[in-house]
Amino acid sequence: MFVVLHHLLSGRFWLWLLPDLVPPVVYLVIPLVLLVPIVVTVVRPAAARPGGGRFRWGYGATVAAALVLGAGQGGLNLGGPSGDGGPVPPGALRVVSWNTEYWTQGEQPERFYAYLRSLRADVYVLQEYIHWEDGGPRSIDELFSMRREFPGFHIAVQGELVTLSRFPIVAAPKVGPAATLRPASPWRSVYDLAKVLRTDLRVGASVLSVYNVHIPAQYKVGDNPFTSRFYADLRGRDALRRAQYRGLGADVGANGNPLLVAGDFNTTAAMGDLRGLPSRLTDAGRAAASLYPASWPAGGPALWRLDWAFTAGPNVHGYAFLDPQGMSDHRVQELLMSIESPRS
Repeated sequence: MFVVLHHLLSGRFWLWLLPDLVPPVVYLVIPLVLLVPIVVTVVRPAAARPGGGRFRWGYGATVAAALVLGAGQGGLNLGGPSGDGGPVPPGALRVVSWNTEYWTQGEQPERFYAYLRSLRADVYVLQEYIHWEDGGPRSIDELFSMRREFPGFHIAVQGELVTLSRFPIVAAPKVGPAATLRPASPWRSVYDLAKVLRTDLRVGASVLSVYNVHIPAQYKVGDNPFTSRFYADLRGRDALRRAQYRGLGADVGANGNPLLVAGDFNTTAAMGDLRGLPSRLTDAGRAAASLYPASWPAGGPALWRLDWAFTAGPNVHGYAFLDPQGMSDHRVQELLMSIESPRS
């Protein structure tokens, strides 16, 4: 019943955001655990209990149906590693995407920037370029430090999103709700509405559109579920998430460039929200060596993959999650990819 309701309601009904929080692996583990009585009844003679055979077949069919329906929600990378571009060619791009968990807050800035440099990326797709104080976000200005630490890089900043690129940024169109912002909009409005930063990069003879994404979280830790405000906030956050997904999907659908869409989606493999992304996008995680790629929490057993990377056009040769060395609760996404030269 839970799996059927999940298929019907996930990504469609705001209240299902709460059941959506279960680790995706649950959709595989629970049916397997429920199969244990089947094994027991097979070992025992069916005649040991009246109706035992009928119980075994009915129960087994129900559990098997739950396993089949939930298998696609389990987050397993059954095909990996399967880099779709073959061996890594010379000049392949190294891209990292990372939710920094409030940039340098609580960390030594020197250690933070040294870690970023050690990743040796051509493109950095970074979220939470903020500090968090008194229960809310606060803007920061680290442009001088970024230019000093990454000389020659091109920088795009929008609210809490930062993209650093070795390649020239030729355009940065507004996406989704951010399109309503004016040049003089206050920073807090930009923070609230700009959850997708698109930058078009000149890479050789091609233009690569990079979407830096941070979909709002479903709820805040510490919210009291026994109050009406909790559910009003939950419904409001669902509306914000849907608006960002609609804007992202519409822009990607109308963009003919090679694409990379990466960031913190606050969405698991089981959640129906990802159904709204255009079908032309391919999960870069197919190239991961891990059977169960997961990015959160970084400091313990990672049971959720909240961070994603999708491509349309580029070949992905490798994908992995890296240890953030205690500086964030999100692991770092690392991609190796290449773009075929456009035909003349």
